[in-house]
Amino acid sequence: MAGHSEHVRVAVIGSGFGGLGAAVRLRREGITDFVVLERRDSVGGTWRDNSYPGCACDVPSHLYSFSFAPNARWPRTFSGQPHIRDYLERVADTFGLRPHLRLRTEVTEARWDAGARHWRITTSRGELTADVVVSATGPLSDPKVPDVPGLDAFPGRVFHSSKWDHDFDLKGKRVAMVGTGASAIQIVPAIQPEVESLTVVQRTPPWVMPRMDRGISRAEQWLHAKVPATARARRGLLWLIREFQVGAFTKRPAMMRGAQAVAASHMRKTVKDPALRAKLTPDYRIGCKRILLSNEYYPALARPNTEVVASALKEVRGSTLVMADGTEREADAIVFGTGFHVTDMPIGERVFGADGRSLAEHWQGGMAALRGCAVDGFPNLLFVIGPNTGLGNSSMILVIESSLNYVAAYLRALDTTGAAALDARPEAVRSWNDEVQRRMTRTVWNTGGCVSWYLDDQGRNTTVWPGTTAEFRRATRRLDLQEYEIVPAGAPGERPERVEVAS
Repeated sequence: MAGHSEHVRVAVIGSGFGGLGAAVRLRREGITDFVVLERRDSVGGTWRDNSYPGCACDVPSHLYSFSFAPNARWPRTFSGQPHIRDYLERVADTFGLRPHLRLRTEVTEARWDAGARHWRITTSRGELTADVVVSATGPLSDPKVPDVPGLDAFPGRVFHSSKWDHDFDLKGKRVAMVGTGASAIQIVPAIQPEVESLTVVQRTPPWVMPRMDRGISRAEQWLHAKVPATARARRGLLWLIREFQVGAFTKRPAMMRGAQAVAASHMRKTVKDPALRAKLTPDYRIGCKRILLSNEYYPALARPNTEVVASALKEVRGSTLVMADGTEREADAIVFGTGFHVTDMPIGERVFGADGRSLAEHWQGGMAALRGCAVDGFPNLLFVIGPNTGLGNSSMILVIESSLNYVAAYLRALDTTGAAALDARPEAVRSWNDEVQRRMTRTVWNTGGCVSWYLDDQGRNTTVWPGTTAEFRRATRRLDLQEYEIVPAGAPGERPERVEVAS
């Protein structure tokens, strides 16, 4: 791509589950004039980036895969990172996606050209234009590291869980694990046996449930491969169980008491020290923050070389870590498991709409997108895993496939109307978002008494979908042209006039 400019029908940003899924769907729609822009040197998204010790999925394997690409050979009920990454590589090969990939190509700017009625995209390897941009960068792609005074002068190693330093040997080192989220509870038991000391810096304890993981026998794998209906039935049962759980999260949070009792019992069985149990017991309702799964986390915390500090990291002085409560600990390495930029997606700083404003500026009052996919003032820009499409208890692959249904419907609408672009009407986005936020008021995420990464800096939940995956699938099954203004095709340079669809 360097040295010349090309034009494509669709440019997809990102090559994780969302980006590869979009590529497969485009080919199935008969669209081959597209590229997948990936800033790294291989596909995989978060499952490529997160290679830390113990990295695994907390969604059952047979539900955490594309419906159109079942994998009969999952080795465990909850698969590890290497197996999921290998699965995505196979998807790229099986569906002929390699010719569409532009690896080591980072998008630095995407700007809507109103005169030409297309997107102008600047990348690290040159420029191109596209009729439609599909952003599949994902919410767990850009790590968040707190701005801790003195961190720059720390003499040891510092890295985020998603950028694991595999060249640094932790054996015999004094390690500080900052954070107690989904990554941290996998890292802690994986590194605890080899480090000299492990300090777990805990600002807020998580609720941890038992992880019902086991190896999938060869007989099961053989059966799923030879009789695909059995794998579909397994997937369907896993889906149905999680659909029935949604009501407790979204409408009747009091129903979470049973799950909370299970989590509390899980802790009592593995943590005998009352003082440590007190540190590890959350003061909010289970489900308010992401529920974590582990059988090894609590035992690792109870080991003699591990200490839980129930205070935030306030400052670093040389190799000394100073906590908010004034206590100090020494460390040779600091690992941050402090999450990602979710409610302030970095892609927002790089995308500029019809009025010249960035998406980040447009979203200053909070992220919002029509059906989680389209943003007013940003014609022909579609999101996969957009605002309020996250899930608290099921597989994001279900949401991705539903969003791809909407992307396909959008592209078909462009063809049938002969339009150059569609632009979501502000009132349609507002109406959709108002209803989402109205439903959000009853959810455990908003009423459970915690502050989580689901909430933005104004306290609005712009992350999670307050309903079942079946509801989201129905909401994205087709495109309603009345929710859009049509930007008609015209001669190059001609000022487009928007056409509203009659009610």
